[in-house]
Amino acid sequence: MTESTPINTVSKISKATETSEETGNTSTLDAEMLNDAALSASKLDAPLINYPTPEWQKFGDHAWYPSDLSEHLYQAMIDIGDGIELCVEAGGNPNNPPLLMVMGLGSQMVFWPNSFIKRFIDAGFFVIRFDNRDIGLSSKVQIDGLPRISQLKMMMRLQTGLSNKGAPVAYNLTDMAEDTARLIKALKLGKTHLLGASMGGMIAQIVAARYPSLVQRMALMFTTTNRAFLKPPKPKQLYTLINRPESHSERDIVRHSVWFMKTVGTPGHVNVRMVRDIAKIRYQRNFHPLGTVQQLNAILASGSISKYSKQVKAPTIVLHGSADGLLPPSQGRVVAKTIPNASFHLIEGMAHDIPEYYQPYIVDLISNHLLEK
Repeated sequence: MTESTPINTVSKISKATETSEETGNTSTLDAEMLNDAALSASKLDAPLINYPTPEWQKFGDHAWYPSDLSEHLYQAMIDIGDGIELCVEAGGNPNNPPLLMVMGLGSQMVFWPNSFIKRFIDAGFFVIRFDNRDIGLSSKVQIDGLPRISQLKMMMRLQTGLSNKGAPVAYNLTDMAEDTARLIKALKLGKTHLLGASMGGMIAQIVAARYPSLVQRMALMFTTTNRAFLKPPKPKQLYTLINRPESHSERDIVRHSVWFMKTVGTPGHVNVRMVRDIAKIRYQRNFHPLGTVQQLNAILASGSISKYSKQVKAPTIVLHGSADGLLPPSQGRVVAKTIPNASFHLIEGMAHDIPEYYQPYIVDLISNHLLEK
């Protein structure tokens, strides 16, 4: 990342007194008191605004600071309204086309590999990633009095075409899509490229359908329409959705994360050391297991999103790994058939992750699609 001097601004209150040109007198004490008051007011009434470079001002008044997760990115907390703040990271040339990445179930934005991010920056994009609601450093949703529901029963109902509408859940996928749309507006991105993975791909489809003016082009990875009677996950991968770690200690959470990635990840390409490192980062940033539960409830309660998929107008590319046991590749084919004029690319040997081995090919496919004139 090119080193630059951040630009700091704070909102100012107008001066009540200045040196009088008529009398030539200056009230030093009053001026000092007003200066102190102005500083206090700025701290209480307005957040610090910080830009990595002047070009970032076009994204609105936000406090951007170097990311502690990636040397290529800056981080900010973005207020999108209705009491929701999203932790956002962005990087690259701010004059390049924006690419907003939407991550999947229970996954903090660190699941987008740094090497993957850097490849898109080098390909000519201004890249933005964020923690969805209920995950990482973004706002948590807690509603008192919600009864416990059987996720297994909801999965069975969804698979067999029965509706889970009306289930007592904290929110659904349309709410999460609204978060994404509001983020685009809060950052003043205009028409934006979307890249959604897994649940993030479902969210992206809803955004593209409901807000066509906000979406330029779209890329989807190992995602679904969530409709009934699709080929289900393999039993081993399905178990990852309902199995819980032995405890909430960091050690057990890291162990569970390694087991999870070995189960759903690409055979022969799971970097266990990297998985452990990311699991520790996730745990230390914010461990909030309720968020994953509520996001899965949102998927199950939302049911089929086919009605949104059919409304997508943005040119779309769908990528899916042939070895994906969590969302079988036939589900990706259904997505591509449901979205008008979408193209489908099967990636031989890849599963439900983004191994470094496949990244050059994936980035090339997606970049060529998104930058197509």
